[in-house]
Amino acid sequence: MTTPPAPRLLLAPMEGLLDADLRDTLTAVGGVERCVSEFIRVTDQLLPARVFLRQMPELRHGSRTPSGTPVRAQLLGSEPSVLADNAARLAELGAEGIDLNFGCPAPTVNRHRGGAVLLDEPELVQRIVSAVRRAVPAAVPVSAKMRLGVRDSSRMLDAARAMADGGAGELVVHARTKLDGYRPPAHWPLIAEVRQAVAIPVVANGEVWSVDDARRCLAESGCSALMLGRGMVAQPGLARAILGQRTPDWETLLPLMQGFWERIGRRVAARHRAGRLKQWLNLLRRAHPEAEVAFQRIRGTQDPAQVTALLWPQGTSPSLS
Repeated sequence: MTTPPAPRLLLAPMEGLLDADLRDTLTAVGGVERCVSEFIRVTDQLLPARVFLRQMPELRHGSRTPSGTPVRAQLLGSEPSVLADNAARLAELGAEGIDLNFGCPAPTVNRHRGGAVLLDEPELVQRIVSAVRRAVPAAVPVSAKMRLGVRDSSRMLDAARAMADGGAGELVVHARTKLDGYRPPAHWPLIAEVRQAVAIPVVANGEVWSVDDARRCLAESGCSALMLGRGMVAQPGLARAILGQRTPDWETLLPLMQGFWERIGRRVAARHRAGRLKQWLNLLRRAHPEAEVAFQRIRGTQDPAQVTALLWPQGTSPSLS
């Protein structure tokens, strides 16, 4: 019996969590083939280059993280021509590819006709994808991310076909509706229906927290690629574990966490810096008991100096076991 090929593993975009600093950290662990940026909101104008560079600083380095992992720029909006103009600007700036967001369930985004709410308008979805595909060079990939639908999956296949017919070369399917938000379960078998309906690669996404989850998701969806989100943030070695590679222990993660703390100090306002670290520790404690100790140690402070003193006294990596 032949061993099935290892799955392709992508790192999900997660607004307010998986920014360039955390992408740097997680891709340094390894196992991820490609990342997608947090969404760049487009309304009615061509954004200046500084906006793209602020939200996706990897553009300054060949659209790669420091460890060399490609990062694809994600756009969110509802005006085909404006999205096309901004996609063309990103291509000029050297983006590895353009990803289109039809999956964000956030009410504020949806009220402004962005993200998952557009899944009820397959004709508009196709015009958006087609406009962006025409606007960028043929060598620049265009992909899209969707959910199963807005309230239910009744228009799921129409939306998926619209993206494929519009020229998307890859489709990521988050196996929940907009109404589901992030509540379990993720409905992986429905991804199989999408995969059968389109002739482009389909990537499965949603509720993959472990190697066992990954195996079941691949089996139920029929996909050969996964996009990892919160599961990878909670367990930075998850991609490596899925690939059957050695995974980092807590002592190995500590220097990476310290590097993350230093990077956010250069890019995040001091009053928000501790919150960013707590946000990550809150997820890390799902897989690492030592993260609970670290979280409790700094829970009561917002002062970056106190956080540093509590976790990295005299500049050394802490022992939080």
